[in-house]
Amino acid sequence: MARKGEDKAYVKELTSKREDFAQWYVDVIRKTDMADYTTLKGCMVIKPYGFALWEGIRQALDQRIRRTGHKNAYFPLFVPESLLKLEADHVKGFAPEVAWVTKGGSEELEEPLAIRPTSEAIICSIYAKWVQSYRDLPILINQWANVVRWEKVTRLFLRTTEFLWQEGHTCHRTQEEAQEETIRMLEVYREFAETELAMPVLYGEKTDSEKFAGAQKTYAIEALMADGKALQAGTSHNLGQHFAKVFQIKFLDEDQKEKYVWQTSWGVSTRLIGGVVMMHGDDYGLALPPRIAPVQVVFVPIYFSDSMEEVIRKVKELGDKLGAYRVELDLRDTQTAGWKFNEWEMKGVPLRIEVGPKDIKKKQVVMVRRDTREKTFVPEERFVETVGEQLEDIQRNLFQRALDFRKDNTSHTDDYGEFKEIIERKRGFIVSGWCGDPLCEAKVKEDTKATIRCLPLEELDATGARCLACGKPAAKRAYFARAY
Repeated sequence: MARKGEDKAYVKELTSKREDFAQWYVDVIRKTDMADYTTLKGCMVIKPYGFALWEGIRQALDQRIRRTGHKNAYFPLFVPESLLKLEADHVKGFAPEVAWVTKGGSEELEEPLAIRPTSEAIICSIYAKWVQSYRDLPILINQWANVVRWEKVTRLFLRTTEFLWQEGHTCHRTQEEAQEETIRMLEVYREFAETELAMPVLYGEKTDSEKFAGAQKTYAIEALMADGKALQAGTSHNLGQHFAKVFQIKFLDEDQKEKYVWQTSWGVSTRLIGGVVMMHGDDYGLALPPRIAPVQVVFVPIYFSDSMEEVIRKVKELGDKLGAYRVELDLRDTQTAGWKFNEWEMKGVPLRIEVGPKDIKKKQVVMVRRDTREKTFVPEERFVETVGEQLEDIQRNLFQRALDFRKDNTSHTDDYGEFKEIIERKRGFIVSGWCGDPLCEAKVKEDTKATIRCLPLEELDATGARCLACGKPAAKRAYFARAY
């Protein structure tokens, strides 16, 4: 298995990212065995490699959720129609996407059951039984679950009929506690995305037209994908007392007065996997951040028949020294070394280590980074230390590269003509003035397909700014973009 003559056939079927981003995205997911289509339109199979990536994301986020005092539970998949319809705005917001069960076996159900598009209705009906006194508060519960939304247009991981997510649902004694919880979880999402996914995000409040159905306020983290579109990567909702009053979630406070609880809900989903693919991938396939990569280090032995035993023994010896990392030893004898190089590069493994007879003699290994494709020769005595350093540097580099891309693709204008030109030619985030009128927001969306992604928590100076649509003095500066 010579190191020269790397087999390029593995990447021939990968569409150029620049020429056709949408097809490139599908090609990468299919080629890396992350997911597959099924006979049921809009549904996907998450294959072992893709699910391992989700497990890494889930584990890292779950640790953070638990550290904030939340506990995991599980609630029913089915929601009785009467419960879902109790909250008019909520059911109206999800009505086109709700899937219904009307028969159990061969018998018609007395009441249709919705397959949860989200769990507020079923959870609130249960919380109404659990909450009696201020001593029962706060309730801090999260669940990892699947949900169903009957989408008309689907795309692997980004938007599917059934998908996986986590959804937190909390109850609080005061309005201040609920708002504090809402912002705390938004910050958990921001830190998680940037630390684990190497995904820089904007964070702020959604406008009324973009907020969650039934919420008092919705906040989100927004990431910029490599094609210049925004991706809503997570949301945190202050539900106020809206659902509490609908579902009668009341408690006797310390002053002996009966009061309604204040609520929040928040969640992220498997669309984060799509975000990682689009943000970091290239024409060679995935480029995964080491913190969430299913395989952080892959060993590829380079040998001929007379050196096979020696090289494999050395690879196993070195692999045993990396017990702190997720390691794969590619000992297959059915593929060339070049094929393996391309396959693991396509799968986005952060660090590849090559070992051949010459390397053994020189007491070294060859390390190849996925992010830069840079090759270095590392003395065996510094091998373990260098692996740790390289993985940390790859994580930092992927984040910085994405951050630089966002900076380079963020524009500023209050001129509507210039705005239209940028959104067509360059895309990206555009910081522009908005008067606060929903009609102006709707006009921009109708004219350009761009929406207000968020109103940043740290408000941008709007002095002298003009509203894009009407030209009146702007109340705020907002981040606009086309989005997934």
